[in-house]
Amino acid sequence: MSNGGNNEKQPRRTRVMVLVCSISLVVLTVAGVRLSAASPARQSPARHKGYVRAAELPAPIKAYGSSGAPIKMEVFTDYECPMCRNLYEQTLRPMIGDYVASGKVYLVHHDYPLDLAEHKYSGQAARWANVAAQYGQFEAAEEALYDNQAAWSADGNIAKYMAAAMPGSDFSRIEKVMATCEPPGPKGQPGTVLMPPHPCEPDTYIEHDIELGNAVPVTGTPTYVITYKGQRLPAGSGFVSWPVLRQFFDNLLRQ
Repeated sequence: MSNGGNNEKQPRRTRVMVLVCSISLVVLTVAGVRLSAASPARQSPARHKGYVRAAELPAPIKAYGSSGAPIKMEVFTDYECPMCRNLYEQTLRPMIGDYVASGKVYLVHHDYPLDLAEHKYSGQAARWANVAAQYGQFEAAEEALYDNQAAWSADGNIAKYMAAAMPGSDFSRIEKVMATCEPPGPKGQPGTVLMPPHPCEPDTYIEHDIELGNAVPVTGTPTYVITYKGQRLPAGSGFVSWPVLRQFFDNLLRQ
């Protein structure tokens, strides 16, 4: 909390951590979709025969803005998570058009499809997003997935909305890769990556994202990690409005 007139005498690091604590109180008041209590950690399964390694594929670019921005925000999300949709629609979209576009924030997406019965198609949606990113269509894919979440999560017809979101030539190439991706796709649990019986090309990237999330650790979605000038701040989760997040960023940028 503020120390009044003595605040200006505090070391820079102390002032930053005070701001972090303040924003955390706001951010953590509304939780997103949460996972069950952690089960005993299991190692990720061995690579399957025919499984394509990351080094053999063009890496999907799932980020917005310049990597040289002073603020980096990494977001772990599940495309079937309603709170993730709200964060994207109400906070990340305006942030992309404002602070990302002006070079203040570098926004990085990480997939964390949850191992929940009601999130039947989340792993498959993450596959579509990763393959789309390999062909430079991540922004279109992410927008289509969140804008139409209620529709495709009811029947799994993700291709319909991908086709409408991007040029036909790109969709045809993406659809060809996805034809080899039998649902359900990878899923995440605390400390664990649950790989499908028949992995396909994009799964190595989703697996990597889940492992990054488990190291945070992610216990629910959305979860986000903010780094300012190399200093990683405590992770937050749940919904935070753009006005509140923008004020937090402004406070950081003044340090």
